[in-house]
Amino acid sequence: MTKLHSTVTSIGAECELFLQEKMMILFHEDVPKELKEIAVVHNNRDIKDDVAAGDFLVIGDERYEILFVGSKANETLRELGHATFFFNGESSSDLPGNICLEDKAFALPKENEEIKIIAV
Repeated sequence: MTKLHSTVTSIGAECELFLQEKMMILFHEDVPKELKEIAVVHNNRDIKDDVAAGDFLVIGDERYEILFVGSKANETLRELGHATFFFNGESSSDLPGNICLEDKAFALPKENEEIKIIAV
């Protein structure tokens, strides 16, 4: 089941800086201008079902297992198309909007590339 299916419309100039932190910030196209430079911007925030541990984030052909979903992450995904993804292998976080994924090398998506969150 696909919970979110979206297309990247732009990559903020400062997104590369977050690769060292194993972090990716996702925002819908109506992101405030001051946050656009740090965001992977996408065009769909219509989430079919809550994101949960055990789901997968798919960027292009790469899949990353979701290990933890903060208590506010689904709310911010629905309202703002926003989530902060950490590819750190952690199964918890102090910040309620975070989504933690397996500790696996990742690359930022490219413009026009699909992003999906799927349940298997």
